[in-house]
Formats: sequence, structure tokens, C-alpha cells
Amino acid sequence: MQKRLIALVVGLGCGPVPPASVGVQPAPLRRPQGGAATALTPHDSALHALNRLAYGPRPGEVDRVAAGSVMRWIDRQLDPDEIADQVLVERERAFEVLTRSRGELAQQYFNADRERRERQRAGSAGDGNGMADSMRMQDTPGPEELAARRLTGQFVALTVMRAALSERQLREVVVDFWSNHFNVFLGKGADRFLLPDYIEHTIRPHALGKFADLLIGTAESPAMLFYLDNWQSVAPGSLPPGLRRASWPGRFGPGFTPDALRAEGRRRQALDHLPQGINENYARELLELHTLGVDGGYTQQDVINVARIFTGWSIERPQLGGGFAYHDWAHDRGAKVVMGIRYPAGHGMDEGIRLLRWLANHPATIHHVSRELCQRFVSDEPPDGCVDDAVAAWMQSGGDLRAVLSAIVHGPDFWAPANVRAKVKTPFVFVVSALRAVGAAPDTTPRLAQVIARLGEPLYMHVAPDGYPQTEDEWVNSGALLDRMNSGLALASGRLPGTLVDVDSVIPTNTDPVQLIAAVNATILGGTMTANTKRVILEQLADVADPARARALAVGLAVGGPEFQRQ
Repeated sequence: MQKRLIALVVGLGCGPVPPASVGVQPAPLRRPQGGAATALTPHDSALHALNRLAYGPRPGEVDRVAAGSVMRWIDRQLDPDEIADQVLVERERAFEVLTRSRGELAQQYFNADRERRERQRAGSAGDGNGMADSMRMQDTPGPEELAARRLTGQFVALTVMRAALSERQLREVVVDFWSNHFNVFLGKGADRFLLPDYIEHTIRPHALGKFADLLIGTAESPAMLFYLDNWQSVAPGSLPPGLRRASWPGRFGPGFTPDALRAEGRRRQALDHLPQGINENYARELLELHTLGVDGGYTQQDVINVARIFTGWSIERPQLGGGFAYHDWAHDRGAKVVMGIRYPAGHGMDEGIRLLRWLANHPATIHHVSRELCQRFVSDEPPDGCVDDAVAAWMQSGGDLRAVLSAIVHGPDFWAPANVRAKVKTPFVFVVSALRAVGAAPDTTPRLAQVIARLGEPLYMHVAPDGYPQTEDEWVNSGALLDRMNSGLALASGRLPGTLVDVDSVIPTNTDPVQLIAAVNATILGGTMTANTKRVILEQLADVADPARARALAVGLAVGGPEFQRQ
């Protein structure tokens, strides 16, 4: 079966499969040929908008959008609060993680950690007899750990659910973009319970608002402060009031008491656990990734001074939920200069806010972020005109992201035929668009998120702060395309974990393979199937007598084939 699928990948034009000894090399998908100068029809425009500004069309949606005006649909998507989304609201009620506060999530995860440590101690106790039982004890999670895992699974499942079902599709796409731009790694310590709050209360509310508000929100987010270690960044030599020697009882000398000695011991122990100086991690990523870009004109000394500005930006005790906290005692109150701008001595948290607002409207930031938006929504190599339109809208609106996106999607580059189906779907977009194409709905388990992870994009698990890549060369190779083909076939045959699909309601069975392929082309691919793909699928249907199996095979090959990988 695997050899047959490899042959299909090659036959469908997804690039050659290299020998196993060579390893998997990038194999570009074939770009659509012809029609480069032809204006888009209303149908093609609707299909393009749904593929690029949404997670793909659902059955019949292309015709509905085309009939009701594509531009009207886009303008509604840019104002998502006016769009009813009751089906999703009802489905969200099943997600307990949305009802838990940050403190409650923290308590759950700390209980799980304590339970795990106790189990490990119990498993390692004894004289070595019953070692197999001890190992089983250590490997078997307890109820607190299972509850914590369930909440994490709910969180990633919720992301898939929203992308697949929401009527406010553009907002979900933009939330994914900003979650990636301001990446936080779910697997790092306290971020296991801080990340849900970050997505819900920092990214989602500001995704179509002012960039400055989004930037400040991420800077103050406990999840970001923990991920990039700024919570430990303090002015060298600074001490909290409770650990300064003058506040501790007793002196070394006549009358020095045992209580004072013990107090001094506790003080020194606390000092050993205190951070000792500035941490540059957040400052560097703020400049390089979040705002100015790697060529933004800053120096290493600027990074150091930005780190000094953010000393004292920290979090409360993680065990209590780890809310944002500003520690004035830890702040470097000296004078600083960042890219020629002077920050006088004696200031506190206000200078960080001043810096963030300045960065949010710096020309390098505007160009860098506008280019990334054009790369996500228009082309891997963004046209200069698209970037110029986005920059102009940014400057005119004061960084209003809705205005910037409107300029991009109303601009000529977005609609240029050369940019239609010019981008390759990431694994997340591929899986969600496949669900929508066949009218399937995800369940509340993390199983679909696990499918996405196996395809190479575990949600919120990118370790580095640069987020997952958004360009074709990072995702296209023969091995990845083979995995997508397997997933498409599993979905069409009802074997993809985490979802149920009723293909009967989308494509009726048909004993004529030519008519079947035509129906699959129209319903799943919007009429974009090439002659080569039709020929390959027809060849594969030749030996399939059962109409239901033939339909599942045709749908699966279409979903796993080259046309569906593009958006």
C-alpha cells in the first residue's frame, strides 16, 4: 500500500520521491499553468477569498459567497463582531478550559507535578524487589496529572474547533497569524497553564485592533515574560525590600541571638535563588521578531538598554496564577539610550510603555510587519506594491490592523492571478481546510491536533520564538506530501481520528467514474483539478467495483493531491 501511495504522489505531480538513503529533499508542487493574465471570475474570486482569508470553503460556500458579492463577504469578515457564530458558541460550552481562571489552571498543574514527584518517590523506594511494579507505578499517571493533560488537550482541540467551525473565519486566521508572530512555547514550565490565558485575553481581543495595544499586551503577558525569561530580569545588585539586611533582626556581635542567626540563614538562602542581573532574551526578540526586524538598525548596545528598560517586568508567584507584576525594586532607574532616543534617569514602568509605543510606529516595524502580513495573505515573496499599500494604511490609521488588512485584501496584488493558489498550506491549514471541504466537524478530543502534529506542526509547540514558517519551501517534500495523502484517504473513508464525516451529504455515490471525478472536482477543489490529476484518479478507480469505496478513494486522492495543497 505504501509503494502504491508513493507512486500516486509521483503520478499526481507532487515531485519525485528520492531514495531512502538520500533522505527527503524539497520537491516543489506544480504551479497551475496558463491563464496568468486572465481576470478572475466571481466564482474564482470567491474561491480565492475563502482559501486565503478563511480555512477553505465548506460545501456550497463558494457559490453562496459569489452570489452575494465577494467584497461584501470580505467586509463582513473584517468586522467579525457583527457576524453571528452561535454554532461555535454552543460547541465551546464543552471546553472546561475556558471556564478555568489562570490561578485554577496553575493549581491543577502544580497538583499534577506534586503527584508525579510523589509517584516517582514511591516507585523508587524499597530494596529493588518488584522493580517492574515500581516502573509501572512511575509510568502510570494519577488523577491530577490526567486532569492536567485533559485541559491541555482541550486547549489545542479548541483551536482546531474554532478554525473549522467559526463563521468569523478571517479573525481565526488572523489570531493564528499573531499567535505565530508572538510565539510562546506551550511546553516550557509555567507556560503550560499561562498560554491559554495569553491566547484568550491577549491575542484574540487585539488581533484586529491597534498594533501598539497588541504589542503592549504581549509585553505584559505572563506567558511571554516567562517564555523569554524577562520575569527574572533585574537591575544588577537590586534586592526586594524584605531581603535587605537592614530589614532583618539582629547583628553579628554582642547580643546576637539564635533567632537572628536563623533569620540570616533564611535570608542568604533566599538570596541564592534570586536572579542576579538583566536577561536580554525578550529585548532581543522584541526588536528582531516582534517589531523592527533583523535589519531594523539596532545594535547590541540597544538590546542591552532595552533589557534594562524592562527590568522589573515580572510575574506573581506561579503557584498563585502568575499574573503580571511590576517590581520597582528590580528596575534599573538609570539613564538609557535606545536607537538615539534618550530615556532619562528616575523612570519606572512608564519608560517601557513609551518604548513599546515608539517601536509600534517605527518605520522599520511598519515595513517588517506589513511584509509578514503580505507574505501570509498574498505571496511567499510579497510584491512591493502590497507592502506599500499596507504601510500607507498603517501610517494613516495609526497602526489599526483592520485597516491594514483591508488595504491588503482590497489591493490589486491580492487579486492578481499570479498570486492565486500561489501559497502552500501549512499542516494546520491543510487539516482544517480538509475538514471544511467535506463538511466534517471535529470532536472535542485532541486527536485531530495530534494528526496535525504528526504532519509536522504541533500546535503551540514551536520551541524557538520565531514561530512556524509560513512559506512553501519549509513544508513541501515528498515525505510530507505522502503523509498528507494518507490523511486525506483516512478522512474520506471515515478513519481520521477526531472527526466524523458524512460523505453522502456532500458527494453522492456514482457508478460512472468520470462523473464521480467531475463531482469531486467541483465540490472539493472548486473546479481546479488538472487533467493529469483526473487521469491518475481515473486509473486508480479502474479496479474498484464498490461505488462507496470508489467515492472515498476519489475524495481522498483529491484532498491529498497537489491542487488541494495550494491556497
